Amino acid sequence: MNLRIRTALVVVALAGSMTACSADSTSDGGGNVTLNYALWDDRQLPAYQECADAFTKANPTIKVEISQTAWGEYWTNLTTGLASGTAPDVFTDHVGFYPKFVQSDQLLDLQPYVDKDKIDLGQYQKGLADLWAKDGKRYGLPKDWDTMALVYNADFLKKAGVDPASLASLDWNPKDGGSFEKLIAKLTVDTKGRNGLDPAFDKTSVAVYGYQPDYDSGGAPGQSSFGNFAASTGFTFTDKNPFGTKFNYGDPKLAATIDWMASLAGKGYAPKLDKSSTIGTDAVLNGGKAALGITGSWNLNTYLGPTAQQKFAFAQLPTGPAGRKSMINGLSDAIYAGTKHPEQAWQWVKFLGSTDCQDLVAEKAVVFPAISTSSTKALAAHKAAGRDASPFTNQAAATNELFNWPVTNHGDEITAAVKDAVFSVYLGETSGSAALSGLQKQVDGFFAQD
Repeated sequence: MNLRIRTALVVVALAGSMTACSADSTSDGGGNVTLNYALWDDRQLPAYQECADAFTKANPTIKVEISQTAWGEYWTNLTTGLASGTAPDVFTDHVGFYPKFVQSDQLLDLQPYVDKDKIDLGQYQKGLADLWAKDGKRYGLPKDWDTMALVYNADFLKKAGVDPASLASLDWNPKDGGSFEKLIAKLTVDTKGRNGLDPAFDKTSVAVYGYQPDYDSGGAPGQSSFGNFAASTGFTFTDKNPFGTKFNYGDPKLAATIDWMASLAGKGYAPKLDKSSTIGTDAVLNGGKAALGITGSWNLNTYLGPTAQQKFAFAQLPTGPAGRKSMINGLSDAIYAGTKHPEQAWQWVKFLGSTDCQDLVAEKAVVFPAISTSSTKALAAHKAAGRDASPFTNQAAATNELFNWPVTNHGDEITAAVKDAVFSVYLGETSGSAALSGLQKQVDGFFAQD
């Protein structure tokens, strides 16, 4: 689940028509059915294979075959399959993509099934179920959630004389960066060992950057980049969520946030966009080239697992002028409207959305399941493995500090437009105000077409 949204943007035209069946589900004519289930995260595959095995044991006439492909390929395959009538029966869905599938009538409405089987939507993390509903219809059951946190190199903090406990009281503002920017400066070291607070610091010769921005990540709301900071100033993305029709990209608070992010590179505290590594934030931090960054809870094992090359830990995000804010996002399991076996597909989706499956996922300690009791079990599994995941679960518990991914139509178009606008600021080509004013007009134009 890399990004869960890394903006390897997939702009594939979806055909408005669809065939009435899926080529991926099969029946042997004797009542036995094989469903195809698609996901993108290889780290989650073992957990969901266990779910599939348990499901088939309880439902011997239904077999589930799982296909897994990496993020970019996954969306290319899925959009092509939906358009051609060969999509998987059931697939993992993302809020940034599903509105377009809804517009093309390619998702099965689950609300009649939810009503018939009396599914308790209150068992899921607060707000997640609402993201998948529109006009009385429902297009997925929640499968997991993620929040955002700081990830830091513990050895770099120790070398700089920074107590990790002090990160809990960090503050931030777009004018001078607050104590958070001071920390970034202190952790930035040039090739002669001088940090960013030293008047002799050489920003043209940096050995370790204090902060590694995830420039190209987070889609329209900048989940791993600008979004959390902007929200902490009181900025809101849309007039309502889900399915707002008015974005607020022209808000000066967002412009100030983007300008601040660009200023870090200008001061030498972060790599410039055009000089930033193409290997990704995780790899840069693992390589010891930066001291801290922002990541999502889906990356817990990347930083605390056996493949980590540095000693990492997590802390909650700094508090902004309007408080601490973290995006919370969650995936769902959706059913292709053209499946030949809607009843069997629903039984599988219902199982995926139950404690029977989500407790199995929790035991693997890869992601936090959507069901609250299963999330508690996932936290315990992390603790048993010696991993402190509490900054993410503490953030999830502070519901007044959370905001959702803005679910709207035109998601792919908006993502592309946002990337162009903020990159122009990061590259020093224009100011945040000028870039986002143009972005606002562009996004308004998308909705004017509706």
